[in-house]
Amino acid sequence: MHFRPAVDGDLDRLLGCVVDESVSWAHPERLLSFLESGNYRYDHIWLALDEDSGEVLARAVWWGFPGGEPYALDCVYVHPSVPDRVATAAELLERAHAAFGARPAYHVFLTGDWREDPKALAGLAWRREAVARAGLTDELERLRFAWTSDEAVPEPSGRLVLRGDDDDEVFAEAFRRVAEGTLDHATRLALRATDPLAQARQDVAEYRQMPGDRSWWRLAYSAADGSLVGVALPSANNAGPVVGYLGVVPEHRGNGYVDDLLAEITRFHAERGVQRVVADTDRGNIPMARAFERAGYRVFAVRLVLSAAPDA
Repeated sequence: MHFRPAVDGDLDRLLGCVVDESVSWAHPERLLSFLESGNYRYDHIWLALDEDSGEVLARAVWWGFPGGEPYALDCVYVHPSVPDRVATAAELLERAHAAFGARPAYHVFLTGDWREDPKALAGLAWRREAVARAGLTDELERLRFAWTSDEAVPEPSGRLVLRGDDDDEVFAEAFRRVAEGTLDHATRLALRATDPLAQARQDVAEYRQMPGDRSWWRLAYSAADGSLVGVALPSANNAGPVVGYLGVVPEHRGNGYVDDLLAEITRFHAERGVQRVVADTDRGNIPMARAFERAGYRVFAVRLVLSAAPDA
C-alpha cells in the first residue's frame, strides 16, 4: 500500500470514493465545491493506494480556510474490501499528521438520534477507533441548533446599545473579557496553553476568515450606564448564515443578557431576509443551550469533535 498526498491528477479517483454509511463525508459535490473555494486542497487530501492497480483504498480529507493550514479532518474513507479498515485509516492519518506537523480535530456530523441508529453507530465505530490510534482521543459532543423563519423574530429588549468598531483590537479585548470563566470547552482548553489576549486575537482572526461580513460585528453596551456588556457576531459559513459568536463579560452575567445578544443576532439575520440561522454549542453548556431554546432554535443534528488531548 502506497501513502501520499493527492495531486490534481487524482481528481477522478477522489470522486470515485463513495460512502454509504450514516456519517458525514466529502461527497463529490462538496469535494468539487471546496476544491474550487480553497477550503479543500490537494495537499490536504491524503490517499492510500493499491501498489499494483493504483486504486484508492483509503482517503482522508482536511478542511481549512483558503490559503491556511488544515483546520479540521472532514472525511475518513476506507474501501470496504480492505481487511483492517482501522489500521489502514490510522496509518494514513499518522502519515498526514507527520507531514502537517499537527493533528487537526476530526469533526463528524451526525443526526440527533445517532445513538439509536445502528448504521450511524457502525460507521462511526471504526472511524473513532482509527482516529484514536492516530492521537485524537478527546471527545466533545456539540448540539447543532437552527432558527427558521417560521419562528417569531425576537423583539429588542431596549437594554442594549449595539455599535460596530473597525478596530480588531477592540474586539480582541472584548473576546478576552468574555473568555473569563467561559463554559465553552474549546476556549477553556486553549487558555491552558495560550495567553488570553493572544488567544482572543487568534479567535478574531479566525472569525475574520469566515464568509460573514466583518461589518456585521457588534459590541453591546448597557443602555443604562454605557458599560460593555458583551459581543454579538452574526456571521456565515460555507453552508449559510450562523450565529457566529456571542458572549457576556463576567460582571454582567446572571442578568439574562445572553438572550438579548442572541435576539440581536437572530433579528439581524431575519431583517436581511434569511430563512435559517444555525448555531452550535457544547452539550455541557446548558445555559447556552437553554438560551437557544428560548429564542426558538431547535436541535437538528450533532457535531462530534474528536481531538488530541491538550497535553499530547
